Amino acid sequence: MSVQTLYSAATGMSAMESKLDTIANNLANLETTAFKRGRTNFEDLFYRHEKLPGSEDNAGQLTPTGISIGLGARVSSIQSDFRQGAFKQTSEPLNVAVEGNGFFKVMDPSGQIVYTRSGNFSKNANGQIVMGSAQTGRLLEPPIVIPNDAEAIVISPEGKVSVRVTGNPNLTQVGTIELVNFINPEGLLKQGENLYAETNASGTAVTGTAGQLGFGVLRQNMLEASNVEPVSELIELITTQRAFELNSQVVQAGDQIMQLVANLRRV
Repeated sequence: MSVQTLYSAATGMSAMESKLDTIANNLANLETTAFKRGRTNFEDLFYRHEKLPGSEDNAGQLTPTGISIGLGARVSSIQSDFRQGAFKQTSEPLNVAVEGNGFFKVMDPSGQIVYTRSGNFSKNANGQIVMGSAQTGRLLEPPIVIPNDAEAIVISPEGKVSVRVTGNPNLTQVGTIELVNFINPEGLLKQGENLYAETNASGTAVTGTAGQLGFGVLRQNMLEASNVEPVSELIELITTQRAFELNSQVVQAGDQIMQLVANLRRV
């Protein structure tokens, strides 16, 4: 009956609206450092089975198929695409990009450990390396302090942070930037501000050294760009808009059928 048509088409419109929201968020974060695009996945809803496959016909033979009418669609998940973003060169010595797998570990003021791919670090008033945010001063873990008289900062691909201080031509190591990885990065909880939190789905954080045991290497004077591809997102935008329009036309068709039935008159 056309009433079910309305409800089924409405689920399709709702699903396309969610996908449109995801596309809008991807495009809004086109210039966000180390942003990972989201991909919307769908699944069909349950079915109304009018005749099951394998039923016996009049001759006692089993039917090869049945009659099942689907009742619409819904969003099954929105997965994060952790493919590597491009590199942007900068002149800041505390800008670091991860080439490969791994996250930086930072300490939230609340004491919670959170993770990020965004390596636009800076120094606070105490010389500690922190995330370059005007909102909250989150310390890099483990803490690294840059001396006040440091003239140059060198970060090796393995994460060793060394400085050259006034009056000493040699480099002195002041700490090491550790990386963290997860067995299922898609299970991390997005918290905004380029931060992720560990969940039961992501698995326990595994700490390691850059360039070893599957961890990526660090690139100084670089930032990882967003991995959003504008052309692909625009294509997705067009197909999503068309799918929404088609579902709206199904709603109109169902309404017209109901109107036709309502206008029937007995002769």
